[in-house]
Amino acid sequence: MDKVWNEMYEAAKSVLGGKIISDYVTAGEVSAAVLSKSGNIYTGVCIDTCSTLGICAERNAIFNMITNGEYEIARVLCIPPNEGKGAPCGACRELMTQLMPGKYKDIEIMIDYAADRVMTMGELTPEWWID
Repeated sequence: MDKVWNEMYEAAKSVLGGKIISDYVTAGEVSAAVLSKSGNIYTGVCIDTCSTLGICAERNAIFNMITNGEYEIARVLCIPPNEGKGAPCGACRELMTQLMPGKYKDIEIMIDYAADRVMTMGELTPEWWID
């Protein structure tokens, strides 16, 4: 595994940690790190609410990247519950495709950190409405 994936993992791990914010909001059970094309790492955590107004960790990290003036994603890593494995949900994929039309298929996604398994968005999302 290359050094950048390890840095992304450590960045995501540093913000991971479930918190009860109120009787209706929890945060941090899932964390993510996004590597921008310029090489900066941005993090985010999931925020869950009782009324579906929450957000996934990946989108939160992407919004953090956008807030800081960057708009192109190179890599995405997520730490799901129990540090399991998995791919971004449909809403996260939709954001990535709309943010980078024509280029989203090149985004690298860490599917399983322990197994060093990486796929591209093109492999995960071979045909999307935006193509």
